[in-house]
Amino acid sequence: MIVLEGEALIAGPNGRRTVPVDSFCTAPGRNVLENGEFVLQYQPLVTLETGRISGLEALVRWQHPERGLIPPLDFIPLAEESGLIIPLGRWVLQTACKEAHRLQQLFLASPALSMAVNLSARQLQSPAIVADVREALEESGLDPSCLTLEVTESAMMKNIDLSVLRLRELRDLRVRIAIDDFGAGYSSLGYIRQFPVDILKVDKSFIDKIDEGDEELALAAAIIDMAKVLNLRPVAEGVERAEQLERLLQLGCDTAQGYYFARPGSQADVESQISGAPASDALAKAPLVGAA
Repeated sequence: MIVLEGEALIAGPNGRRTVPVDSFCTAPGRNVLENGEFVLQYQPLVTLETGRISGLEALVRWQHPERGLIPPLDFIPLAEESGLIIPLGRWVLQTACKEAHRLQQLFLASPALSMAVNLSARQLQSPAIVADVREALEESGLDPSCLTLEVTESAMMKNIDLSVLRLRELRDLRVRIAIDDFGAGYSSLGYIRQFPVDILKVDKSFIDKIDEGDEELALAAAIIDMAKVLNLRPVAEGVERAEQLERLLQLGCDTAQGYYFARPGSQADVESQISGAPASDALAKAPLVGAA
């Protein structure tokens, strides 16, 4: 990240763009969190054997008053740098847990709908994270087993001893822990065994060409098999084509998410997907059949 004359130049997925530092967190009398400029969107996780929605991943967006909807890769690095990630992460946890509990009451299902929330490296290292998660669960009434906390490989490796300690403390709350974007970082069997985790999310890079060649298929199969050997539930990220879904079914992958099923959407979109009444033509084409 480069800061120039009050602007943060951030490398995003669509190239570089600038986000004003002042408008983010330092302008007098202005607080983007208190002003309600952050919103959550939700992307379904689908049980492949049944095609049903088994959970959601909460994804934060910044609704900038002048620049519109800003994706996380364009502001999360700045939130990390400024320290806003701690209160922002606390808000995400509280909001996502409340939404999960609300949806569970609205759509009764067995097992109950789960909610996944991402934790940054700074959150994981914060001594407040355990209390933040506990408070979010207690205030929302959400069963801890219905909350999954997703942490990337790189975040865990910032401080291995501290990460193991924090993850154990979080699992003592009975929440589930997922390694996010597995394969994009260290991908070491030795270190995975150190961390108390329940779910392994296979990075999109391993799914992109899973239907295009034997080598790509073998790599994905090895990761999924490894997850099962370690008693971890494999989840495929970034599924965009029916052919990818077919390969994942052949490999015995349990769960997946991606644009093939649904893009991240609003509360209304999620309710429509779970109820089986898509909110748009695009969602109508998605092979979702309601809550599991």
